[in-house]
Amino acid sequence: MAMIALTVPAAAQMFESRAEQAILLDSNTGTILYAKNADQKVPPASLAKLMTMEVVFNALKAGRLSMDDEFLVSENAWRSGGASSGGSTMFAELNSSIRLEDLIQGVIVQSANDGCIIIAEGMAGSEEVFASLMNDRAKKIGLDDSHFTNSTGLPDPLQKVTMRDLAKLGDHIRREYPEYYKYYAQRDFTWNKILQRNRNPLLTMNIGADGMKTGHTEESGYAIVGSIERDGRRLIVAMSGLESSRARAEEARKLLEWGARAFEPYEIFKKGDEIGNVRLYGGAQLTVPVTVKEDLDILLPITDRDRMKARVVYTGPVMAPVEEGQEIATLKVWIGDTLTQETPLYAAQAVPQGPIYRRALDALTELALGWI
Repeated sequence: MAMIALTVPAAAQMFESRAEQAILLDSNTGTILYAKNADQKVPPASLAKLMTMEVVFNALKAGRLSMDDEFLVSENAWRSGGASSGGSTMFAELNSSIRLEDLIQGVIVQSANDGCIIIAEGMAGSEEVFASLMNDRAKKIGLDDSHFTNSTGLPDPLQKVTMRDLAKLGDHIRREYPEYYKYYAQRDFTWNKILQRNRNPLLTMNIGADGMKTGHTEESGYAIVGSIERDGRRLIVAMSGLESSRARAEEARKLLEWGARAFEPYEIFKKGDEIGNVRLYGGAQLTVPVTVKEDLDILLPITDRDRMKARVVYTGPVMAPVEEGQEIATLKVWIGDTLTQETPLYAAQAVPQGPIYRRALDALTELALGWI
């Protein structure tokens, strides 16, 4: 691991949240503005429905589903997720057929458990098989610390998520499925002649909110994934472990508004800048410079700045030959004690394999001293 000494002053401005777990992400730059127990695994409650919708949206985008497809309301869905279950429901009628677009609105706006089960059974035959689809998609989009066992988020000891993964999931949905993301801003939806309002309190606060989901279980408390756009910036918050719905609304709003007001963009590196050097094994030269493919920006707090630290991190030495543009390292940036950004680094030039004596010397060095 190599360290770069940067002289740019920066630090995470102090913010206190009553949430047990929380994270605030600036989508434009990928900067983590705030993190508190963001990698702690907790029950997702209804926030699991974000993953359910990702599976649906992915199938729509791929053409495997259409909005006009109809799904049958089974007795299992009616009993497990309907009015008699005591949970959130869209009051789907037993043995009726419902268009997918209506089910999507039921799940997103009304947090309908019956809508989730109807979709899961219609797409995969059972919730168990659908959960495997959820986990497959979660792995593909980089949700490394979350595991899903059902489509609703109803309690299961094996079902766990992290706030970091949920913020990443929310940002992914917004980026990849803009034509479907709009449903998260929908204020109400009527089904079976019953109007229900969106449970997301951020939508009525006039702060630029347009998503995404709330949740609650006795074990994890009140939770939310929220998203706002303000002055061209997109912020995503995920938090859990709050004691009431009121506290959830207040804490989410305060963290989002703080993120919108307390930071300004700063350009760390330009495209093509050589950031550091990576040690090579058996190359025609000892090291290769690394660079970023695009201009790299970060958000820094306006006041109370400390120092920003950056490290070039790689598993080394890197085996030669190396192609120009090959991803061989990661730039990790900290603001204070918070890891705020991770960016891939690429070889700035090609380095061929060195002569046999160079490879032999590198082998002897590794044997005698190891690599730092």
